Amino acid sequence: MTEWTTALGGQRLDDERITFDTAEPARLAIESTVVSPLVHLGVLDVSGADAERFLQGQASAQMTLADGDFAPLTTFCTPKGRMLANAQLLRIAPGHFRMIMHRGLVESLAEHLRKFAAFYKAELEVRDDLALIGMIGHDAEALAEVRFDLLPPAVWHQAGDAETQLLTHPGPQPRLMACLPAEQAPALWERLLAQAEPVGNSVWRLQDIQAGLAWLTPAHRDALLPQMINWEALGGISFKKGCYTGQEVVARAHFRGQVKKRLVRAQLDGGLLPELGSDIVDQAEKVVGEVIAAELDAYDEAEILAVMSTKEDLGPLRVAGQRVKLLKLPYPLERLDPEQLAATGQ
Repeated sequence: MTEWTTALGGQRLDDERITFDTAEPARLAIESTVVSPLVHLGVLDVSGADAERFLQGQASAQMTLADGDFAPLTTFCTPKGRMLANAQLLRIAPGHFRMIMHRGLVESLAEHLRKFAAFYKAELEVRDDLALIGMIGHDAEALAEVRFDLLPPAVWHQAGDAETQLLTHPGPQPRLMACLPAEQAPALWERLLAQAEPVGNSVWRLQDIQAGLAWLTPAHRDALLPQMINWEALGGISFKKGCYTGQEVVARAHFRGQVKKRLVRAQLDGGLLPELGSDIVDQAEKVVGEVIAAELDAYDEAEILAVMSTKEDLGPLRVAGQRVKLLKLPYPLERLDPEQLAATGQ
């Protein structure tokens, strides 16, 4: 649990959630500007003379694209192509890379990667001394520019220096993430509150759902192919790089069209949040999918991301006793090469 949040005036519900007394936080993010401690995310650093070469053999990202400007999505897989974690990858300095992912997977990924890092001049460090703060809303970009003295970067790009990084993420409202030393976070938080309202990190997680962006959690570690969370449609897989762990299975699934499950976005007809891993069933009570993310929206209805069968007509669906209404994803389900994202800056 990150101690820097104790000075913020919020209530820690558990290791992954924090809340504030702010009324209707999800609606406020639509109508105004909000800030949130992103306590559900964590940071893993890899550094050393061989750090880039080491990660090139493990990550789905083409490491040369992580150039200190473009900060690509990536994933780490087992030899069978199942994801151990997915992350955003930053180059902090020559020979120094940073990965932002779900905090529940940082330690397990570090343990996994250390087995291979022993053969390289590369070290892994879990960065519990860093804070992640999200800014969402109409004036989020202006707020970030004023408080960090940085021009907000394009989506999936980075700005800043070795101490503080600013990242732009997709979503229904403009939103940015700041990564900075935890000791500086309380003072920065106070300055942000001069122009924004504090909200719990459920608002950021809701925006991830609405962006069709799934961050793997321990509930689905070593269970899903990257394509099952649409990772190639978000530019999270380079099909132009050489080998990496799991690459053969991931490439075969893509080129042979063997992905039988896909990420979908949906709204439920009630305010009950299903647990991660909850079954989605059809009219005959047959399991056709499972929930991998869930949050309440501005109307107190549950919105989810789920990995579902790719069969076209599944009929009426239910989860946790609630009707499932499928929603449109904000991106096409087709391959998006990170090389294209890096070149266009979009």
